[in-house]
Amino acid sequence: MQLKRLASFLVVLAGLVTASVSAFAAEPENTMIITLKDGDVTIALRPDLAPKHVAQIKKLVRQGAYDNVAFHRVIDGFMAQTGDVKFGNMKKGFSADAVGTGGSDLPDLPAEFSKTEHFTRGAVGMARSQNPNSANSQFFIMFAPAPNLDGQYTIVGNVVSGMDLVDKIKKGDEANNGSVSDPDRMIKVRIAADGK
Repeated sequence: MQLKRLASFLVVLAGLVTASVSAFAAEPENTMIITLKDGDVTIALRPDLAPKHVAQIKKLVRQGAYDNVAFHRVIDGFMAQTGDVKFGNMKKGFSADAVGTGGSDLPDLPAEFSKTEHFTRGAVGMARSQNPNSANSQFFIMFAPAPNLDGQYTIVGNVVSGMDLVDKIKKGDEANNGSVSDPDRMIKVRIAADGK
């Protein structure tokens, strides 16, 4: 009898967890869609974890700042980094030497580190310098779990579909900290609430 109750409880709990993840994915205002060469990657943004970071990402998306921005640092088995809107736009102003050092014209953000969420496969985090309060526009998508990043970088979302496409992003040179020559790019980035 106890075993049946426990099994029922676990089924209900699993349903609640799935429903909460789906709720983030289903909310168009907090759903970011990145078009890659092979298709769309859908990311559920997490304003509940990082309201300032998510607001800044959405502002940059709506300005079109992320369109054509390179995945300049991609380390196989670790993560793919993009979002340098100053030096990473492959259609205007791309600089192979400077990409990864820039941000946007918006201010840097104070850290919004989470104690409850973890850097698992598909997690999206904000890149920063040694200063914890230096995240601006660059972000990365995890290929695999990296517990050493937990509590050290701000989590802004999770990939809910298209992770297989993220896996296909051109990898960089491990000997050169993942630097990518002739990198893949985010062709277009949009917020689902804004339509196509």
